[in-house]
Amino acid sequence: MFRNYLKIAFRTLWKHRTHTTINVVGLSVAFATGLLLFLTSAFELSYDRFHADSDRVFRLYTEQTERDGTPNRSASMPYPLIGALKAEFPEVEAGTRIMWSNGGVRRGDQTYGKMVRSCDADFLKVFSFPLKKGNINTALANLSNIVISENMAKDIFGLENPMGKSLQIRMDSGWQPFVVTGIIGDFPDNSTQQYDALIRIENKGDYPEFKTKWDHTNHEVYVKLKSGVTPVMLQRRMQAFIDKYYAADIKEQKEQGRPKNSLGYQKSLLLMPLLDVHFDTETGSGQGVSRTYIYTLLLVGLFILAIACINFINLTIAQSVGRAREVGVRKSLGARKAQLFGQIWGETLLLCTVSFLIGLGLAWGALPTFNRLFSSHLTLNSFAKPNVLIITGLSFLLVTLLAGGYPSWFVGRFNAVEVLKGKVTLKRPGVLRNALIIAQFAIACLLIVCTLIIGQQIDYLREKPMGLNEEQVISVPIGQDLDAAMALRQLRDRLHSQPSVVSVSGTGVNIGAGLDGSSSRMMFGFAHNKRDVRCDWLRVDYDYLKTLGIKLVQGRDFSPSFGMDTVSSVLITQSMAKQLGESNPIGKFIKPDNKSFQIVVVVTDFNLYSLHQKAEPITLQMNNGPIRYVLVRVAPQNLSSAMTTVKSAWAAIAPKQEFKGSFLNENTDRWYKREQRLSAIFSTAAGIAILLSCMGLFAVALLTIEQRTKEIGVRKVLGASVTNIVTLLSKDFLQLVLIAIVIASPIAWWAMSRWLADFAYRINIQWWVFALTGLLATGIALLTVSFQSVKAALMNPVKSLRTE
Repeated sequence: MFRNYLKIAFRTLWKHRTHTTINVVGLSVAFATGLLLFLTSAFELSYDRFHADSDRVFRLYTEQTERDGTPNRSASMPYPLIGALKAEFPEVEAGTRIMWSNGGVRRGDQTYGKMVRSCDADFLKVFSFPLKKGNINTALANLSNIVISENMAKDIFGLENPMGKSLQIRMDSGWQPFVVTGIIGDFPDNSTQQYDALIRIENKGDYPEFKTKWDHTNHEVYVKLKSGVTPVMLQRRMQAFIDKYYAADIKEQKEQGRPKNSLGYQKSLLLMPLLDVHFDTETGSGQGVSRTYIYTLLLVGLFILAIACINFINLTIAQSVGRAREVGVRKSLGARKAQLFGQIWGETLLLCTVSFLIGLGLAWGALPTFNRLFSSHLTLNSFAKPNVLIITGLSFLLVTLLAGGYPSWFVGRFNAVEVLKGKVTLKRPGVLRNALIIAQFAIACLLIVCTLIIGQQIDYLREKPMGLNEEQVISVPIGQDLDAAMALRQLRDRLHSQPSVVSVSGTGVNIGAGLDGSSSRMMFGFAHNKRDVRCDWLRVDYDYLKTLGIKLVQGRDFSPSFGMDTVSSVLITQSMAKQLGESNPIGKFIKPDNKSFQIVVVVTDFNLYSLHQKAEPITLQMNNGPIRYVLVRVAPQNLSSAMTTVKSAWAAIAPKQEFKGSFLNENTDRWYKREQRLSAIFSTAAGIAILLSCMGLFAVALLTIEQRTKEIGVRKVLGASVTNIVTLLSKDFLQLVLIAIVIASPIAWWAMSRWLADFAYRINIQWWVFALTGLLATGIALLTVSFQSVKAALMNPVKSLRTE
């Protein structure tokens, strides 16, 4: 019996080759797309779950409210906090400070650029990264200890045992010796904590000055709670803790009339679960991935699968009239409904299995391209994980049930007597068929609208003036193994006589995302004339304004002619002047950290960071922190030649260092990689959705026209023109597409409004986006249906009536 069913299934599928091809192509593409998007989402959602006690690890953050009612959440903490917290809260099993930085590592005369993270000894207890060599209790016991990763050990020591060997790390004061006391396993791709080496945070140059100050924040703090302790149990006592150590700050906020935070306090210390850190877009540097982005990937995958299933259901039901006689004969010979259901569903299972296997092949073949386009980390091993196999298998069964279940039940309930008398017909046009066509075109229209709006927003971000000119400016990371001031001076001297070089300057913060992958930010908060002031603090060098094309409003630029410029002079932006409440700030003094600085110039506002965030007031100074980047403005005539000139000059200064220079406009484009990936996903999904929807519409139109062949012949005999028949056959389908557009438009508007809310600078959604989507969908549907409609209208009516 099984072999007979299998033989009939193959014969049926071969007989309807066109529809079989449409179903196989649609399901294969849907399976491949859904699998890749599911694996990407599963990878993102797996961040930090490999830690043994991830449910007991938390990152600290503070919450307060600005004067305008805007919540201000920050994960940046002061040095003394962890010691006080561990002393007053016995529920804390372990805690560590973590400061991110890249460092130069030297052994002998060879230097390396590595991720050297500063932390406490408890880092190895809070997180469960495996310690391959060394003792977890003593590996970071001394300030001269260093724990290195397996990858770093291989790079620097090769096959030699690194334990007990010496390394030098480039610190703020120069090269400092360390002894290797541990080898830690490499971090996996789904880890928020990334490192090549770990050293004690007390080695930082500013630690002696700020180790007891609660108003200086520059690092993150993670704690591991004892088993059975929850954040809710600690919250009330943590509020008393912060009221105690931030009493002066809280008093000042009350005097300024600041509103209370969401918990009803001026300032609160809260615990963020480790598993939420990867998705945090508010605190810290804002580099987290929004969960909305992850769920969007899953939703797009489900949309594509839904469209393929809709095609299958519509085609199977449309073909059911042609199989009615077969069902009638089987019923008259004693076949039960369950047997008929099993036969029809078995055909679905066969078709889905073939499609799934092809889809797996497509996904495997597209893996390198997918990883490159969407910055994913998928490998062949991603397909073989137990949880992936289980979910994929269950999803496959669900798809076969959804796609084949209803059609199998529908065909199995035909009445045998009526079927054999030839009285079975489908209700035209079919409520279910119409609903499914509307659903798939609504999904396609939704994706098209999202693609257009995301593309507009990306273009807006790229084209919006930043207050500076990032064109024709090369940014060169200096690295940790060079004397930054000397490197800047030498490069300036070497490029001085080059006609292609306009100016050279230096800065502590890069504009955009450079090739070194590093980012940093320093902010100061202080009081000025009883006003609460908060600003970005930027280290710059001579000619910074000239190099970036920033305009002067008042005063003069930094100049070697004024000796105090390198000691106590600062430049401020217009928004900073406004925040200070000074109409003429030139010559006035500000006192962050109880140090006095004189304002010598006011410049126009400019964006130091991406347009996701509103530009903060900025103070520019010449002696606060190291220079990390050299900025070179070049002539626009031959940019590639200018880059070669800068690269050659850099090679003479740092022959052992890799040149990672890049143009600032390329850097600023990299700020929006996530949006570009989302745009690529939506545009690809929209294309697939439209293609699958049109394939389904084409097949349904073909079957509908076949069922109406006699009607078309009669109409032609009675004098109907080709235009009349095409209109008759097309209008029903076009009405469905128009209904889909009406349904999709408000959903798309709501979803995109929510997405745009994450940007401080954003476009307004225009009506023409929905009109253009409607025209595209209508035009594509019309072309799809008209092809078959015109073909039917041109058919000889005598032949069609004779056939009937």
